[in-house]
Amino acid sequence: MIILSLRLLRKTRINGITIFPFIFLRESAFKENKILINHEKIHIRQQLELLIIFFYLWYVVEYYYWCFKLKDKHLAYRNISFEREAYAMEEDLNYLETRKIWSFWKYKV
Repeated sequence: MIILSLRLLRKTRINGITIFPFIFLRESAFKENKILINHEKIHIRQQLELLIIFFYLWYVVEYYYWCFKLKDKHLAYRNISFEREAYAMEEDLNYLETRKIWSFWKYKV
C-alpha cells in the first residue's frame, strides 16, 4: 500500500480513493486521519479478494444499478456493497485483523 496526495482531488469532494496498490488523498494532512486510511485499507482488501479487476467491474455495475434505481448519484455511491462495508467498519481500526473473506457480501441490499 502506497499513500499519496493527489492534486486532482483538491477540487472535488473526494477525500480519498484507492486504486490498488495506491491510496490517493486530497490533502497530505489526511495521512494522519486513521479512520479515512482504515476505510481505504478496507477497499485494498476488497480489491485483493476480487483480484483487483473484478472489484472495479463489480463496483461500476453496482454503482449504475443503484443510480438507475435511486436516481441519485450520492445515494448510489453510498449503497455500493463495498462502500457500505467500508463506512460501517471504518472506525474499527482492528477490523482488518478479524475480517473474513468476502465480508462485503453481507452488505448487499
